[in-house]
Amino acid sequence: MALCDDAQMSARPFHFTQTEQDTFLPSAYAQSHWGPDHLNGPALVGLVARTLEESFGDPEFLPSRLTVDLFKAARGVPTHTKLALVRDGRRVRNAECELVQDGVTVVRATLVQYRLSEPPRGQEWVAPATFVGPADRDESRGIAIGSDEAGWSDAIADHQNASRKRFLNRTIDVVDGQPNSPFVRAAMAAEGTSLVTNLGTAGVGYINGDLTVALARLPRDEWIGVQADSHWAAAGIAVGTATLFDSEGAIGSGMVTAVSNPAAQIDFGNDPFPERTR
Repeated sequence: MALCDDAQMSARPFHFTQTEQDTFLPSAYAQSHWGPDHLNGPALVGLVARTLEESFGDPEFLPSRLTVDLFKAARGVPTHTKLALVRDGRRVRNAECELVQDGVTVVRATLVQYRLSEPPRGQEWVAPATFVGPADRDESRGIAIGSDEAGWSDAIADHQNASRKRFLNRTIDVVDGQPNSPFVRAAMAAEGTSLVTNLGTAGVGYINGDLTVALARLPRDEWIGVQADSHWAAAGIAVGTATLFDSEGAIGSGMVTAVSNPAAQIDFGNDPFPERTR
């Protein structure tokens, strides 16, 4: 593996170090549970979100939809970003980002931004949505997971049950020395949609091939909640949706599609990579 040296890490944890303008080297924090040399979803989502926002973001526009297609397992090697501005309209902007490893595209993302404006007249239906977090947060870890059956804890294994799940996350930095923006925090936290919808009694047996995060507004604080709304599965295919929350209420939605992966099922009660459960 070409992961960057833990001994060189800064005081704040991070997923990548930037070695050139468009080249990033994964850290140990970017590793996933799916294999000995696999990168995790939040790291990849965070990198494309950050790259797109830095290149095409505009304070007069809201980054309202990010769709990330995870083509194949990304690994701990130098990762290159490739960008394209698809449309630069007055009200709608569209852009794309690819993550390339060893000459092969492993991730492709599309970003839709809408110009901020006044709302239309009238009132619309709004789904009732509440998120009740843990009584105490572990500021040192930055995560908590809850389920209707087991309440809140900091161990995923406590929630290998068939009840509704929720996740509270303060994301780590995507790139060493560069704090995450509100948009990047929301995109990374939304990747937890896969965890809260696909975690069952035997762990996680579906691997998501994508993530779509849709935002009505940006989060106003660092901690972001992700609460499962639906999980539908048939013939080894699963679809999961979740609502995203900050301290003031709902801010948007996450959706993942996933495929059964029983050969590499992650049983957190018998965690093959306990050092990666951060």
